Amino acid sequence: MKIVLAEKVSPATVAVFASEQGWKIVPHDQIKDLPAELADADGLVVRSAVQVDDALMAAAPNLRVIGRAGVGVDNIDADAATRRGIVVMNTPGANAVAVAELTLSLMISLARKLPQANTSMHAGKWEKKSLQGVELRGKKLGVLGLGRIGLEVARRARSFGMELIGHDPFVSASVARENAIRLVSTEELFREADYLTLHVGLTPQTQGIINEANIANMKKGVRIINCARGELINEPALAAALQSGHVAGAALDVFTKEPPKESPFFGMDNVILTPHIAGSTAEAQEAVGIQIAMQVREYLKLGVVQNAVNLASMTHEEYIEMAPWLALGEKLGKFVAQFPSGSIESIEIGYHGRIAEGKTDLIRNSAIAGILGQSEQVNRINAASVAEERGIRLHERKQEAATGGAGTVLKLVLHTDKGAVSATGTVLHGSSARLINLDGIDIEAPLEGQLLSLKNLDVPGVIGRVGTILGEHQINVGNFALGRSSRDHTGTALAVIQADGPVTDAVLQALRGVEAITEVKLVTL
Repeated sequence: MKIVLAEKVSPATVAVFASEQGWKIVPHDQIKDLPAELADADGLVVRSAVQVDDALMAAAPNLRVIGRAGVGVDNIDADAATRRGIVVMNTPGANAVAVAELTLSLMISLARKLPQANTSMHAGKWEKKSLQGVELRGKKLGVLGLGRIGLEVARRARSFGMELIGHDPFVSASVARENAIRLVSTEELFREADYLTLHVGLTPQTQGIINEANIANMKKGVRIINCARGELINEPALAAALQSGHVAGAALDVFTKEPPKESPFFGMDNVILTPHIAGSTAEAQEAVGIQIAMQVREYLKLGVVQNAVNLASMTHEEYIEMAPWLALGEKLGKFVAQFPSGSIESIEIGYHGRIAEGKTDLIRNSAIAGILGQSEQVNRINAASVAEERGIRLHERKQEAATGGAGTVLKLVLHTDKGAVSATGTVLHGSSARLINLDGIDIEAPLEGQLLSLKNLDVPGVIGRVGTILGEHQINVGNFALGRSSRDHTGTALAVIQADGPVTDAVLQALRGVEAITEVKLVTL
């Protein structure tokens, strides 16, 4: 493996990669030409300075993962990465304590006018009377976003005797109760907060959420702290409210454009400005570097996806449990893709049993990768994107209680302009991928190695003729599975044969020459 560290990281970060035998590590100070260095790279680690756009990715045909040592991924074209099958990871929460501590520092600085006090003292002044502040005790803190950072802020603010209210549609009531936070609507949050701190990501719903209308509903004298994303605030609207006195003060560590060359907040004595330093502590930088290195290493070694921004993530434990089903999805996809005639219009994926309860995105993508992998470069990261680009519709169905003999099964149905074909599989003994149904015919066959799939009229003599042909061509049979659609000997029979020796065109032609055989397919897994 080759890992390119495009920006400066801690020695501990480098050590994580260096501990892997045979891995080549290229630190930032040894890079003369980044595109050239990425030509044979498997992994890329950046911070916020390097712009990882589609053109740079085009220079890295083997790149599998981009690790962002930090949270924001504005410098990475995640859509382009997805199309190219590259997973993009960041490190949310690794700097949670650092951000929470700065948030509280800014709150205290606003309450006690510390910047003004410092400036006046350095100017040789003693302005004690004009610098009277207020206490945090007894004030109501509104926390917008109760992820790891928001909760860390709430825990620290609680020790100051503040009353906590919060809004986050993705946090459970039990977690809120454990942290003495009363969950409220955004309207109530804005209306009641004495101090409002922002800890949400940037989405269409949160962009510009601190705007003229919402500020008008806030309590007069509210103080606003933003250590999350600059785009959460409509800057002209907040500046006007600060000038009018409706908002008593603001502390901003992030801005819509960074660095801000022009800002309505410049020169306002009731605004504290810091240059995006919330996560900039020695401890936090060490933590995010080590975390991203471990995530990149786990993905390249084991396929474990953690904190991905362009794919559902899972823990190492979740991956270990899900890995056999990822393998099944890909193998079942490769298998069923050999059968349909016509162009694929839609793919239906059914999860039945235990897998329906978990994260199925990677299973879905593995199955699509198996189906489409015969025609182009597609993997678990870009599979759904490739299907969408091709106009293939995806339909997913989940049923926690499985039907039939197997407790947990995966079903794929390919719909074409000429019909449909379906295949169902399961995992036996913890790791063995098995086909258990093909086009409504029950059959149990291993999804491994070279598989001959034969459909024939359900008449006597076919099995013997097939065995003779394989024997004449010196092909040993590893497994011979049989099934049929009816019991009256007038329907269709199915055989899936695991062949140990090479299956040549001559073998396929001989099998197709058997009058009762209607279809012969060779699948190599």
